[in-house]
Amino acid sequence: MNPYGTLCDDFGIYTYLNTEMALPTSRETVLHFFESVKKLCPSMCHFYVREGGEQVLEEEKEMGSYRWVTLESKRLCSGYVNPPSVQDADQLHERILEIAPYHLGISTLDCEALDVLFAFDFIYSGNHDAVVAEAFGLPGTLDSLVSLPNARIINYEPAVMLGLDENLRLQCRLSIETRTNAFQVRTGQYGEEPISVYFTVRQYWGGPDLKSFVDSYRHQRAVCQELVDNHIVPSVIRPLAQAINAK
Repeated sequence: MNPYGTLCDDFGIYTYLNTEMALPTSRETVLHFFESVKKLCPSMCHFYVREGGEQVLEEEKEMGSYRWVTLESKRLCSGYVNPPSVQDADQLHERILEIAPYHLGISTLDCEALDVLFAFDFIYSGNHDAVVAEAFGLPGTLDSLVSLPNARIINYEPAVMLGLDENLRLQCRLSIETRTNAFQVRTGQYGEEPISVYFTVRQYWGGPDLKSFVDSYRHQRAVCQELVDNHIVPSVIRPLAQAINAK
């Protein structure tokens, strides 16, 4: 069971394997990799190339729960939006990390960092930045500034990064992304767009204790879930949901 599905409108678990060298771009290598992904997940059958050159294989999105894999210049990405359970997302990410070294020539020597990310989306038709400020507050030292005549908040995206080990190679980052612009605030014409809360655990590579991408993913996902459950949900997710529901 997905323990986060009732907390937000959409929830996803994503991984990003960042490389030092550019990933292969030859037609044969790329298609062979995505064919292997499709064999693992037969319902992932929608393949396309974005304008920036990124190749994408994904499931149909209409059902609301879907998987995707993206190959960028120096990054391999995979994601599961609204997974039935955290373990279902684990299966996808672990298999991608298992086959990537064989199909794409990625080695632990070439890896810059591995990211494991939990994403929470809240659909809100209104001033995103104002509701985020309402949910979490502004520093009291800014009271006089925001009290200026006609002052309205048009950008407020708090973010914080923490080191989680002595050498700072394991880090976490909390960020909130809003999608309101000045035109919408000025006219009051808002669309139904998501406020996104991202919580990432990043492992920089090169340490002597790192054995494989899959091992690192399992450790990072466990750390990520522990921090989300104990800190992000009660201190960030629930207050934001309450502020939105109160509107």
